[in-house]
Amino acid sequence: MSRFDGRRLSWTRLTVLVGALTALVLVGTSSWHSVQDSQAAEANGDAWYAGYVDATVTPLHAFEQPTSKATRDVVLSFIVSDPQQGCRPTWGSAYSLDAAADELDLDRRIARLRQQGGSVVVSFGGAVNSELATACTDAAELLKAYRSVVERYDLRMIDLDNEGAGLADRAAASRRAVAMHALQVERAKAGKDLRVWLTLPVAPSGLSEDGRRAVETMLDHDVDLSGVNVMTMDYGASRTTGQSMLDASIAALTETHRQLGQVYAGAGQDVGSSTLWRRMGATPMIGQNDVPGEVFSLAAARGLSAFADQKGLGRMSMWSLNRDRTCGANYPDVTVVSNSCSGVDQGGTSFAKLLRGDMTGRPDTSAVTPVVPGSAGRGQGEEARADDPATSPYPIWDEETTYVEGTRVVWHRNAYVAKWWTLGDVPDDPVVDTASSPWQLVGPVLEGEKPVALPKLPRGTYPTWDQDRSYRKGERVMMGGTPFTAKWASTGVSPDAQASREQPSPWRRLTDAEIRTAAQAAAKATKDAKPRKDGGKKKRTNDR
Repeated sequence: MSRFDGRRLSWTRLTVLVGALTALVLVGTSSWHSVQDSQAAEANGDAWYAGYVDATVTPLHAFEQPTSKATRDVVLSFIVSDPQQGCRPTWGSAYSLDAAADELDLDRRIARLRQQGGSVVVSFGGAVNSELATACTDAAELLKAYRSVVERYDLRMIDLDNEGAGLADRAAASRRAVAMHALQVERAKAGKDLRVWLTLPVAPSGLSEDGRRAVETMLDHDVDLSGVNVMTMDYGASRTTGQSMLDASIAALTETHRQLGQVYAGAGQDVGSSTLWRRMGATPMIGQNDVPGEVFSLAAARGLSAFADQKGLGRMSMWSLNRDRTCGANYPDVTVVSNSCSGVDQGGTSFAKLLRGDMTGRPDTSAVTPVVPGSAGRGQGEEARADDPATSPYPIWDEETTYVEGTRVVWHRNAYVAKWWTLGDVPDDPVVDTASSPWQLVGPVLEGEKPVALPKLPRGTYPTWDQDRSYRKGERVMMGGTPFTAKWASTGVSPDAQASREQPSPWRRLTDAEIRTAAQAAAKATKDAKPRKDGGKKKRTNDR
């Protein structure tokens, strides 16, 4: 006899049993997907922070001298097209890659940052000027242009900042995606990865239609997209009345997360929620934004960092490290955006540290193995540190030579620039602190360098300095073949006279770029002054 003899299983009991079993299956499946999603997010690497640096704006930001972990990784911006040659990459349309190395010492400063364990990401595009794919319509030349930047700076990660009118250019978007895919394949074959981030404008309602299409285009062309970074700034009319900058930024990120889920699903990439957050980044404009009345405060930075930590956001940046400081007292209207300060009283706090929060990842850890300054080896004897004039860009430092402000030298395989008049002060004196030293370390001598050949200014280009003459600001003189310009009015103060921070010189040596410009102008003037072989007479031609 059965234990349950005479009992029947009712339909009600059966329904409850099936429901319970189904619930258990769904819970188990959901938990498994959550585990998979979490594992996939972790596979994308630790969340990282890197602030943008405007590489060409003056005064130049000394990114090669990081003061904390929050400033050691940078996104240098912006590479754009040459206004006259669309397929030629430039820094901000003002410097070719070679000119940036020469006049901004950019290559050396990048090397110096990497020596100290820093990472460099390069950003293409921006709000001003034309991104390469917009101006360069030749596919082969476009790929060549992107490649030249990636190879020159040995990049492992790049940032594509698409905004403004160029964002709506579908043909440019396709050219860009094709080039990115080809470049990633090339780098992979060379044993080097290339991670690509897409940076886009955003509103509290999320990405625009053009922004969504930009992501879709990348995925459609098989670009291995590391993530989408949204510019949580300059909301304008899209921000509702009473909505704070923090609330608007959280709304923008939340809605973008939903949109990207649809975009990735449409591309056949079924990524989970955690993975999607790890493939997203946020970039606020610290302090006063371009839109009047929009101020991203220190409190907003703390709140955004907390939100990023809660969601597992993969990246945090900011515009910009150039601006991460309180404006000085001589800048009275902080509602006007400055390139050099935030417009808010930071009270000794940096936005960089607040936004980095607990992020421990690095954008570019595999790019360059950090080495100590003077990589020839400081502990390996003087011979290993010997300087060769044939492979040094600047003259070797000499204790008997007087150097004025702005003079560059090489010492122990590193380049230095004089901060003020100096004689006999060793550039790498380990006893003298940085503030007291008349020398500032620029960076290492790079492989393959040759002496920088500066043109000599013809005699008489500028008047010889006269101790009895009064000079006004901006006047130029020559002394011992070296050109100087007056920083303020002076009489009887020699350009090569000893100077210090306490008693600065009224003279400044012309920069290398200024000397080149002056030499070109002098050469042109000489050419124009030469009499023509035909005596200046026009040859007559037969009328036809």
